[in-house]
Amino acid sequence: MEQKIKTSYELGKSGESVALAYLKKKKYHILKKGFRLFRGEIDIIAYDRNTLVFIEVKTRRSTHFGLPEESVTNSKQQQIRKIAQGFLTLNNLNDVECRFDVLSLLFDGNNGYLLKHIKNAF
Repeated sequence: MEQKIKTSYELGKSGESVALAYLKKKKYHILKKGFRLFRGEIDIIAYDRNTLVFIEVKTRRSTHFGLPEESVTNSKQQQIRKIAQGFLTLNNLNDVECRFDVLSLLFDGNNGYLLKHIKNAF
């Protein structure tokens, strides 16, 4: 069954849905989706057992402009860290173990997505 995804927004939302299903299957406990702070956003915040994980989801149609995970630049990483610190402060989570993951999805119109989970990405 070929999926019809026209816009970049639709591609991103579809990728996030696939990412959420993947994380739930891996027994992650989802806390927040689309957490916005400081003019930025963390796509997914979840617990992997006792570790709080801040997850950036990157979805692309092709590798013409590089792999999806390559778009998580140093400046994007700094922005995610700043938002994560704000989340920790707002929720009084000072002593919780944290990590930053990237879920890279490459869209294949015929078969869905190729998914790569990069733990401790930065």
